[in-house]
Amino acid sequence: MPEHRWLILDLRAPLMAFGGVTIDHVGVTRDFPALSMLTGLLANALGYRRTAWEQHQRLQERLIFAARREREDPAGVLTDTQNAKLQAGEQGWTTWGQVERRGGGSLDSPHRRQRDYHMDAHVCVALRLADEAAGPDLEKLAAALDRPARPLFIGRKPCLPSARLFAGFIEAPTAYRALQRLPGEAGLESLRAQWPLGEGPQDGESVQRIFDLPDLRNWRTGLHGGSRKVVEGTLKPERLAA
Repeated sequence: MPEHRWLILDLRAPLMAFGGVTIDHVGVTRDFPALSMLTGLLANALGYRRTAWEQHQRLQERLIFAARREREDPAGVLTDTQNAKLQAGEQGWTTWGQVERRGGGSLDSPHRRQRDYHMDAHVCVALRLADEAAGPDLEKLAAALDRPARPLFIGRKPCLPSARLFAGFIEAPTAYRALQRLPGEAGLESLRAQWPLGEGPQDGESVQRIFDLPDLRNWRTGLHGGSRKVVEGTLKPERLAA
C-alpha cells in the first residue's frame, strides 16, 4: 500500500463542539469531529466566503481524515442554556468587521436553545486531500492554519483554540496508521479513535463498531447532505511523545 502525506491537527480548547443531529433547540456534540465541521474550519482558514458553496463542497468531497481522543473529558460535557429576546433592528458583531442587522419584527417570547460542549478536551486529527493537484494542497492548508484569513474556532464561535492547530506532517499508508505513528502521551496505551471505512482495520479487537455517520453537508442548501461509513475503535500509539 502506498504511503500518503497526512497533515496533523492538534485540537485543544477550554470548550469544543463537534456537532451532531440537532433536535428542536438541543444541539448535541459528538465525540469526534464531523466531516462538515472540519470542512468549515479549513474553509474559514482559507478565507472562503459562506456563499462560495462550490468551494466548500469540493473541499468536503476531497477530505479524508481520522481522529483520536488524547484524553477523555476530565469534567464531562457542559450543557449551555442560552436565552435571548430579539427586537426588530437588533445589531450584532460579525467576523467580517461589519455590523449585521436583524430584520423582521420583535419576538414576544425569548429564543431558547441548549448547546453541548466538551470541556478541556484534546483530540488529534490526521487528514489528507484526495487529488491534491486540484488545489488547495496540504502545504496551503498548513499555511492557512498558521495565518488564517479569519479567526478560527473548533465547532462553534465560543470554542477558540488554546494551542497551534497545525502540528506537522506524517507519512503513512492509511489514516489509522497515521494516528498510530503520532506519538502518544505517557500512561495512555489505548486511545479511542474513529476512521473512515477502508482507512484502517475493519475487524479484530481494535474495532468496536461500523456504522453510517450523518456528518455530510449540502453546502448549496446548508442542510444535511448524507452519511458515510466509519469505524470506531481503539489504537495504540507506536511511541511516546518526547
